[in-house]
Amino acid sequence: MPDFIFAYHGGTIPETQEEGEKAMAAWGKWFEDMGENVVNGGNPVGQSMTVTASGVTQDGGANPISGYTVVRADTPEAACEMARGCPMVADGSGSVEVAPIIEM
Repeated sequence: MPDFIFAYHGGTIPETQEEGEKAMAAWGKWFEDMGENVVNGGNPVGQSMTVTASGVTQDGGANPISGYTVVRADTPEAACEMARGCPMVADGSGSVEVAPIIEM
């Protein structure tokens, strides 16, 4: 079964402890629902930089990532179906980019 990376874009930072607890519960439930398909729960990420031949910018690029997770699924469609359950997708605050990880 292949692995897929979920690259998160967007989302919001909770403004209160209550919002933070609610967000963590939603993420915890989603990960629980995916069960053993979660290969690496990943983490949020900080401000990204873009490196090109002409230099480095600190703007995060056209669509900076806000975190990642690695999952295992039978097909790309199955991985996308799992991504639909992401709390950021459910609340409309972000999106999930799904890509197969190619073993070398």
